[in-house]
Amino acid sequence: MERLRYEPFGERLASEGDAAPSRVSKYMLWAGIGLFWSLVGAIVIGRAIFFEPGVFDDFSRVAALVKAAIF
Repeated sequence: MERLRYEPFGERLASEGDAAPSRVSKYMLWAGIGLFWSLVGAIVIGRAIFFEPGVFDDFSRVAALVKAAIF
């Protein structure tokens, strides 16, 4: 009798004899990965371009006041 294997969320795992993923699903996976990393790169570059160095100065003063009040 074949032992069924399940992943942690209860989904049945494919056995070794099952068919390999189709070519279209491989392309969709690569397209999704490429889109994700392209968006990550665009966000990082956009943050670098529009970064304002003095934006956190007020926060550091407030943090220093809170630290002085607690300690």
